[in-house]
Amino acid sequence: MLRTVFVFLLIGSSVLYSQKNKDIIYEIGKSICNESKTESLCKALTFYKNNQFDSCYFYSSKAILNESNRKELDFLNYIQGFSAFYNGFYKKSLLNIQSISNDSSYTSLKMYMLGNIYLNLKEYDNAIIYISDWLSNEKNNDKSNKKVMLHNLAISYIHTKQYDKAKQHFEKELKLIRNTDTLEIIRLKIEQANVYYNQYLDSDAIPLFKEAYDLAQMFSDVELKKYTTQNMAVVERNRKRYKESVEYYREFIKWKDSIENRDRIWELTEKDKKIAIAQKDSEIAIQDEKLKTQKVVQRALIFGASGLLIFLALLGFFYKKLQKQNSLITQQKEDLAIANKTKNYLFSVVSHDLRSPMNTIKHQHLQLKKHIADNNLEGIKEANNSAITVTESTSHLLNNVLHWSLEQNNQMVFEQKEYPFKPILEHVLYDYENLIEANDVEIKTNYIKNSLIKADRESLKIVLRNLLDNSVKYMNGKGEISIEMGVDNEDYAFVSIQDTGIGISKERLARINSLKDVSIDKINRSEGLGLGLILCQTLVKKNDGILTFDSEEGKGTKVTIQLPRSVE
Repeated sequence: MLRTVFVFLLIGSSVLYSQKNKDIIYEIGKSICNESKTESLCKALTFYKNNQFDSCYFYSSKAILNESNRKELDFLNYIQGFSAFYNGFYKKSLLNIQSISNDSSYTSLKMYMLGNIYLNLKEYDNAIIYISDWLSNEKNNDKSNKKVMLHNLAISYIHTKQYDKAKQHFEKELKLIRNTDTLEIIRLKIEQANVYYNQYLDSDAIPLFKEAYDLAQMFSDVELKKYTTQNMAVVERNRKRYKESVEYYREFIKWKDSIENRDRIWELTEKDKKIAIAQKDSEIAIQDEKLKTQKVVQRALIFGASGLLIFLALLGFFYKKLQKQNSLITQQKEDLAIANKTKNYLFSVVSHDLRSPMNTIKHQHLQLKKHIADNNLEGIKEANNSAITVTESTSHLLNNVLHWSLEQNNQMVFEQKEYPFKPILEHVLYDYENLIEANDVEIKTNYIKNSLIKADRESLKIVLRNLLDNSVKYMNGKGEISIEMGVDNEDYAFVSIQDTGIGISKERLARINSLKDVSIDKINRSEGLGLGLILCQTLVKKNDGILTFDSEEGKGTKVTIQLPRSVE
């Protein structure tokens, strides 16, 4: 087992190509599209060009089923393999790339892809073979791609415990990095430190970790500070210098919290500033109108009786204008009242729902302090894991607060497009693998039929995450989550999430299913309806969908989302 601390920015997790290589693939596909005029193939090519890899994967799959021409199959297997890799489906990507014939046009690209795929599949011996072959080809002289492959080859050698070779390739990579590229230099020093650390050469490794930490402190990137501080905490813990390790962990938590809170604080500050500006503008507008009215009256009196009719006409005109302005001010006051109520509600959510996790974290820190004093390593690990779980739950609450605030103020980016339903669901499930495994929950999926849906992908992911969170949260010990996806009719596709948790009482279920036109005025926290559930109802409705709940107390809950289908 590798004695690795933390490998920062593992380039092998993505495929990086120069624009020139992408243009070559596009020209090959363009020529094939002009010859065959196959609709699915041409659509897949367009989505590939625009970096829409979900749709590219979907349409290339349809085209492959109806294709027999070798040249077209090679092209389709390549772009589908690339799309699968981009979406994290490495085994599927491997099958596609291996299916490409030995056409010389794809030789270099195949080696590059296979090297990266095997690295992500953790088949390091195969990764070494293909990456070495790619590097030995003198035609592959693109500097950025060469840095990637040198780095990934070194990573593969670390995992196969060939530390001298790993060190050599890191040094080759370093020669390609500019002195001004602080980010890459820090990352490379961490990798070199790991080479020594895996050989238990702590006297060589620890100074490199410390040098990376010191460089990061002078660099403005908070992510760098977080990762290098985490490394130092782990190193000091392994050296049994627990006091120093705890100090680094505290610093790590500070940078982590800083990253999570930075964007939220900025959003709230911007909103407060806009409200203050709008209020000041309203006051100025009222004063301007008063001055204008006074000037009109003064001029009318000077003209006297002869100008009485003109005065009355002008007075009527300005009276209507003032009425219109007053109506606008009234509307602004109503909007401001709603915004103020939204702010008060969100503060209520945060102050109420953060109290318990904050107390829990405080308790865990006291436990951690006690375990450190007792030199109880198992207790330290248990207290630390518990604190991380509570922190993740708190982060989820703050995300819901942010998303609700953005939606209520019409600042959430919302764009409905055509997407294949299945990849969206699979992405969300992939993100939840560790949480589900930690909670001893089994997931079963039944994809009856995939379909193109018209929706905003990011808001749909927010809904799916919230529903999965609830299923895990309200599971009574071990349990099972069944996910089924299919088509209701020509107009709607559906996905249902059914768990074996504690279920929902009839009274609360009735309140949940009766939620319509959700707004701050209709929220009553005493009824037990959480912000996450209200956010789900709002976002599903905004996607022209339907969200329904079916539950029996003690037997679990089934949630169904229906979304409009696109014409395929």
